Amino acid sequence: MASRAPVYITRQIPGRGLEMLRREAGVDISPLDRALSPEELAEEVAGRLAVLCMPQDLIDGHIIAAAGDCRIFANFGVDYDNIDVAKATRRGILVANTPGVMTDATADLAWALLLAAGRKLLEGDTLVRSGRWRGPKPSELLGADLFGQTLGIVGAGRVGSAVAMRSRGWEMNVLYVDEHPNHKLEAELGATRVNLDVLLRQSDFVSLHVPLTAKTRGMIGAAQLEVMKESAVLVNTSRGAVIDELALVAALRAGRIAAAGLDSYASEPRLAPGLAELENAVLLPHLGSATIRSRGRMSELAAGAIASALRNEVASNVLNPEAWPQRPQ
Repeated sequence: MASRAPVYITRQIPGRGLEMLRREAGVDISPLDRALSPEELAEEVAGRLAVLCMPQDLIDGHIIAAAGDCRIFANFGVDYDNIDVAKATRRGILVANTPGVMTDATADLAWALLLAAGRKLLEGDTLVRSGRWRGPKPSELLGADLFGQTLGIVGAGRVGSAVAMRSRGWEMNVLYVDEHPNHKLEAELGATRVNLDVLLRQSDFVSLHVPLTAKTRGMIGAAQLEVMKESAVLVNTSRGAVIDELALVAALRAGRIAAAGLDSYASEPRLAPGLAELENAVLLPHLGSATIRSRGRMSELAAGAIASALRNEVASNVLNPEAWPQRPQ
């Protein structure tokens, strides 16, 4: 194989990350403005020392084997369910992510979705732009009240906690589901830790903030949607596959819940059949971290982890430092 740059980036990235990497080594960037196929990705990672990949890139055993002597896969995102970390570790390959820098941006977007879906903002925008609006009508596009309502947070980690804290201005009652008590939410908001069934039955707004695992995949399905209030709004800024999308389409179409706001999907960029036709679904193109500051910091974190690996060092955002037991940590 012809000589190639030590670092490969699967999509163009914003911020200073590219500049940081080019100070360390040669860099190749995919010229294709799309996710690579498994065959393309396997070909491109061969012979590299480091790969900066996207959450849409499936880094499975085949890709890891094709990577040969690669030192690190740095994922441009906080979630890393697209990477087989165990197999990478066995091959002595580090895996890094970008934690802690997208919390506020994602929490803000969750509220944008909650407001847009709850108050029918996109339906109103469409009505005005279409020229069909004839002035205010007393019964037109009646949305949900927020003040004093119940907000359910599923997953009270960094982002879930930030979403909950933003509810103070609306004086909302906060319920949350998490494996561990969140003493800050309980002390500052009077939040109550409950099980998922109770949260779904009692919440007016439900916001999902869980990683995608075997336990959370499809955790919101037909049975869970059935117990929610008919007036409830469901928001998802975590991974798309935590919701059974076909069940959600059926629930929205039948009016079993009032609305949903989604920023991620199980098979991006494909949508579940029928989802795009629903007026009571607000659909965003995975914008959770899409601010100048957040994406810039993600770029720097991913690049920093790669730069460290090229210097035979292990960065603090590496998920599996045990992959290099003989290296300084």
